[in-house]
Amino acid sequence: MNGFLPLLGAPHTGGWRASLALGLARRGPRTVLARRTHVGPLNVQKALYPEPDPAICHLTLLHPPGGLAGGDRLALDLELEAESHLVLTTPGATKWYKTSPDHPAHQDVRITLGRGARLDWLPLENIYFDHSEARQSLELRLAEGATAIGWDAALLGRQASGETWRAGSLRTLTRLRDASGRLLWTERQVLQADAALRDAPQGLGGQPAYGTLWAVAPACDSALAEAWAAGLAYETGAGPAAESVSATGLGLDSGSGSGSGSGLRLRAGITSPVPGLILVRAVADNIEPIRLLFNDLWLRLRPLVHGVPGRPLRLWAT
Repeated sequence: MNGFLPLLGAPHTGGWRASLALGLARRGPRTVLARRTHVGPLNVQKALYPEPDPAICHLTLLHPPGGLAGGDRLALDLELEAESHLVLTTPGATKWYKTSPDHPAHQDVRITLGRGARLDWLPLENIYFDHSEARQSLELRLAEGATAIGWDAALLGRQASGETWRAGSLRTLTRLRDASGRLLWTERQVLQADAALRDAPQGLGGQPAYGTLWAVAPACDSALAEAWAAGLAYETGAGPAAESVSATGLGLDSGSGSGSGSGLRLRAGITSPVPGLILVRAVADNIEPIRLLFNDLWLRLRPLVHGVPGRPLRLWAT
């Protein structure tokens, strides 16, 4: 493992302390969960193999308390050995509950991919409750020949309950590195609930939902970004009578009726900041069109990035 277990010995001074270290390895034709160490209420379900290829292992990350409250600290250390393939997801959104500014909740993820390893990092969205204080980091390092697709999506406020995110702050850090440690991409977000960036056109444009999808592979270049750019929705409508958004501008069937008159608005764009990496950013007035868009893009990217067919996740269909 890469040694990232800072919370195993941390004193319990309030909030949950949970750490999970997983090691995936190739054993013949199969990827298996070879190592698991956990402390606290963070674990995974039994490894599943719902795809014809036994080299593709599916794991579902579980956090029984259902969300993060003030003082909670979660750490995930994930290592994929050479030629292994993991699809990791969550059964539901991660909820960040109300807390005080001096008592934030933390989640840190470190992922190491061995030579030729493949990762599909597919957590459902983060929902930030009003007055939530969230601190998150994700660092991914890829060895030679390793490939990855992943995303991070967020909803500010409990939209289903009519709640907006009026107070609180988010601090996030994402880093993707190659085998030498060279940064492919890094992004630091510091967002206050009262920040002007939330309404600015160059920021969230007044929308409560946003996300970033990333993919790392030789096929992820500026040519791919340019070819797909025209198929992404830039903007639609303004209100209940607006033309509904389909998250299938690239010719994919979402299977979820996203173009059935929902009136949801979505803006998305794609870029390749360095050869071997593409980023897709999206903002919307609801999390659903972002979820549908990212899922459709993942299905389309899988053959290009990992060399395997795109197959919808059964977990999200139940």
